[in-house]
Amino acid sequence: MSAENPNRDSFFHLHLVSDATGETLINVGRAACAQYASVRAIEHVYPLVRSMKQLERVLSEIEGNPGIVLYTLVDAELRGCLKRRCAELGVPVLSVLAPVVRLFQSYLGGEPTPRVGGQHALDTDYFKRIDALNYTVMHDDGQMVDDLEEADVVLLGVSRTSKTPTSIYLANRGIKTANIPLVPNVPLPGHLESLKKPLIVGLVASPERIVEIRQNRLLGLNAMDAAGTYTDRDAVREEITFARRLCSRNNWPIIDVTRRSIEETAANVVALFHERQRRATNGN
Repeated sequence: MSAENPNRDSFFHLHLVSDATGETLINVGRAACAQYASVRAIEHVYPLVRSMKQLERVLSEIEGNPGIVLYTLVDAELRGCLKRRCAELGVPVLSVLAPVVRLFQSYLGGEPTPRVGGQHALDTDYFKRIDALNYTVMHDDGQMVDDLEEADVVLLGVSRTSKTPTSIYLANRGIKTANIPLVPNVPLPGHLESLKKPLIVGLVASPERIVEIRQNRLLGLNAMDAAGTYTDRDAVREEITFARRLCSRNNWPIIDVTRRSIEETAANVVALFHERQRRATNGN
């Protein structure tokens, strides 16, 4: 049995075999798939594969739907069995961490000490992320503004600029994030402009993009009759102008999210956050 040829078909099977959560494999697999816009990957994710019995079920799936196999398995016996069976089936198989570990080993010397799910250890960083997530959820959409000084980042933006998902993404990086909507005729927290600790970032987008997203949202809620100025292009343009002027007056950085994914927006915020930390450390 041989793998399907993605040059002939519009899809292929992608098997992701992990002895942990599989998040690393999913991210790597999707990043690679993004380079082939005309081909769709059908993902088969197998997390927590830690016994031969579990692996046999995975191999049965691979045999039934041959395709590319990526894995992160610490156990040598499981790795060997997976590679042998994939060779017999004629499907490509790769450990996504092995080349990286070999590079580390060549530089650091010595042998690595493999740990199943080691990247998810309950260490200080883990609890920092949990703390950040708790804070971020409680400070979503303008809630609990009295303790904004405890935030690492405060995101400002008009409705539909992806404030909440960006905040959650940042929290998963251990960054306490509050987000505050800029709503016409609704006053902002009085102490917002006097905050010292948090990095405050404004999120904006083009009026056309905001109107499109808002219209789709109202259609989904079957509430187009209640649109009013919410989807009026001139009103939206005024909202965005207000947001830009507010940020400009306070020297807060602005990120235009019109053509950015959540990940790209968050990466930009992280870069601004680290730059601010660096300057504070250097006394600038």
